[in-house]
Amino acid sequence: MPLTREEIAAVAALANLELDPSEVELFARQLAEILEYAEAVRKVDTAGVPPTSAIASGRAVDRPDERRPSLEMADTLANAPDPDDRHGLFKVPRVIG
Repeated sequence: MPLTREEIAAVAALANLELDPSEVELFARQLAEILEYAEAVRKVDTAGVPPTSAIASGRAVDRPDERRPSLEMADTLANAPDPDDRHGLFKVPRVIG
């Protein structure tokens, strides 16, 4: 099902895109191909296939959240350009406001 120039312009406006005429034609073809593929996927027979809410195997893949030894504070702050040794912080330049 080919898309009209007006439909492409409407989609471009929703995406806040400014398209020149050659881009409208290109996007019309590309969107038509995507929609054709989506229709083909929709037609796949999934009867008897149970819904899936996750692709994980059901076993935990993350390590437990536990404290363990790390770097000493002095070593951690040694290469910081402006460390706050008293509080154990890295001072950084203000970025906002």
